[in-house]
Amino acid sequence: MVLNIILAVLVLSIIIIIHEFGHFIVAKANGITVVEFSLGFGPKLLHFKKGETEYCLKLLPFGGACIMLGQDFLDAEEDDEDNQDENEKEKNTDAYDISNAAHKGDAASASAGGYMSMKAKDEALEHGYDMSRSFANKSVWARIAVIAAGPLFNFILAFICAVVIVGSIGYDPCRVDVLYEDSPAAAAGLSEGDTIVKVNNQKVTFYRDYSFYRYYHADKQMDITYIRDGQKYTTTLMPEHVKQEKYQIGVSLEQNGTISAVSDKTPAAVAGIVSGDRISAVNGVKVENSTQISEQINKCNGQSIDITVSRNGSDVTLSMTPKLVENEYYYTGFACYGAREKVSPIKTLKYALGEVGYSVNTVIRSLGMMFTGQVGVNDLSGPVGTVSIMSDIVEESKADGAFYVFLNLLNLAGLISSNLGVMNLLPIPALDGGRLVFLIIEVLRGKPVKKEHEGIVHFIGMILLLALMVYIMFKDIRGLF
Repeated sequence: MVLNIILAVLVLSIIIIIHEFGHFIVAKANGITVVEFSLGFGPKLLHFKKGETEYCLKLLPFGGACIMLGQDFLDAEEDDEDNQDENEKEKNTDAYDISNAAHKGDAASASAGGYMSMKAKDEALEHGYDMSRSFANKSVWARIAVIAAGPLFNFILAFICAVVIVGSIGYDPCRVDVLYEDSPAAAAGLSEGDTIVKVNNQKVTFYRDYSFYRYYHADKQMDITYIRDGQKYTTTLMPEHVKQEKYQIGVSLEQNGTISAVSDKTPAAVAGIVSGDRISAVNGVKVENSTQISEQINKCNGQSIDITVSRNGSDVTLSMTPKLVENEYYYTGFACYGAREKVSPIKTLKYALGEVGYSVNTVIRSLGMMFTGQVGVNDLSGPVGTVSIMSDIVEESKADGAFYVFLNLLNLAGLISSNLGVMNLLPIPALDGGRLVFLIIEVLRGKPVKKEHEGIVHFIGMILLLALMVYIMFKDIRGLF
């Protein structure tokens, strides 16, 4: 367990470092002094200085920072309140910054010189920093590039992770593997082997696209575009509302057969099945996904069955008698197993890009669902919850060997990295997206927003974000017990 947590923290730390490295490398490319590059928050555990930058490892490994010279908005010099004109304001700007900007012929750099207070500039000069290399002293486009680089590097990392995964085990097309007679799917003209590529004008690249859509729109009519023998066809399928009795053992299953939850006092709980087990066989019949598991369990006709699960690298067989439970659901009449297929190197790049798009779309849709009430704050996870999930994935993957532990961690790392990229681009104060909003306003206005006003907005945003982070952290910690 300790090793699992260490691996999870290591992966999360790499994701954060890549984000901050994006800011770092683009800042350096634009001639901006990076004062500190750090991983974590709190007291410094290790630190050293190379050139102009101090590199730090801090106590709490959740977060990081790339601190640039002249990026202290809260220390901004207050604007005069007596309606000084622009010429008078320029006279109050640091003379060194003005002369340096004039030498470069960059008016934007000149106006940016007023971002730092005289006190902050004096402190910077005392430390031997060249104020011409401050973040504030660069053009607005250079500053936009630096701020946007962090999220961009997150998307690049997600793409690299996806290339390795798709190149190793392929992608999961939404192919019809089983079609039941006299079903809505059969009436719509679908056949086994058809590949679904669009549902209600939403592109379906992977089986997960279809699964995600169906989870939240189970009762909706579906206009389906599918491919058969290289040709595209369209059809309409109306899911059938069904009330049906089925045999169940009282577990919630992930697509690969891993048990995500066990209900109390159910056949599974009584038999000793626990969350994290993965069902590999039912009555000796090998099963590979949740659909096959449900089908095999429902065949028991009230008789005792043997469930084989993978647990801590070993197979355990447990006996239980499923209960007949009334279910209410919307029936399509076909099943997709989501089995992965390997593809050519060119298509690997194509589907890897699609993986990043899927992750980004999932995050955006999930955020939209927060406004409709389909997803709540309690569904969010912070660093503690993320490490816990990653630790569980490591444990669940051990039965398949180190390679699949690596691939599953890589898959989650890509998802988290895409998530971090999207979240940081949201126009929320204190995040990269919030800073980009002020920079875009500067482009449109031709001059920056008053820095003390921007600083107050970011400060309020930071307080609210910290409050949310503390709430989520305590929720995650409570969920561990």
